Amino acid sequence: MSIRIVIADDQALVRSGFRLIIEGRPDLEIVGEAEDGMQAVALVQELDPDVILLDIRMPNLDGIEATKRIVASASRTRVLVLTTFDLDEYVYGAVRAGASGFLLKDVRPAELIDAIRVIASGNALLGPTAIERLLTRFSPPTNPPAKETAAVASLTGREAEILKLLASGLSNAEIAARLVVSETTVKSHVSNVLRKLSVRDRVQAVITAYDSGLVKPASS
Repeated sequence: MSIRIVIADDQALVRSGFRLIIEGRPDLEIVGEAEDGMQAVALVQELDPDVILLDIRMPNLDGIEATKRIVASASRTRVLVLTTFDLDEYVYGAVRAGASGFLLKDVRPAELIDAIRVIASGNALLGPTAIERLLTRFSPPTNPPAKETAAVASLTGREAEILKLLASGLSNAEIAARLVVSETTVKSHVSNVLRKLSVRDRVQAVITAYDSGLVKPASS
C-alpha cells in the first residue's frame, strides 16, 4: 500500500518540484495539492492522506494555524513542515502545534523521500538536538503549564526515566541496553508515555518533558 501525500505550498514551482521528486516512487502517491493553509486543512479532511508537506508561510492561513487545526481534528495525517530558514520562529510554532518534523526547502531529493517514509511510519523526524536548540532559542515557559506538569506527574518512575532518555536522543534499542530490559518492554513503556501525555509522537513527548521541567535545556 502506497503512502498518500498532500503537498501544500503557495508557490506552484515548489509544488511541481516536489511532485517531480515524489512521482515514480512505487511506495509514494500524491493525492492532492493546496496553495494555501485553508485548502490544506480542507484536503486533509477530504482525502485523509498519510503525510502532508506543509509550507510554513502561506496566505489565508499559515502553517502553524493549519497544523493546529489538523491536529485538533484528530486526523491521523502526519505534518511535515517546509521552511526556507532553519529554526525560525515559525518552525518552533509549528512543532509545538503538533508537526512531526521540518525540512528546509533546499532538501536533497533522497532526504525528502526518506523524511516522508519516516513520518508515515509514525516516527518523528525532528531529533532531540534540534528540539533542544529550538527550545533554547525560543525559551520554554518560565512557569510549567499545569496540564503538562500533571501529565508528567502521572508517569511511573520507569516511564519518567524513559522519557528523559528519549529527550537525550537514545533509540529504543539504546534505552533497552541502558536499562537492561528488552526492546519490546521499552516500546511498551514509550506507548504508555505517549498515551498518558496525550501526544502524537516522541517530538511532542520531549517538548512536554521540557515544558514540565522534567528535562531542562543544557544552557539553563
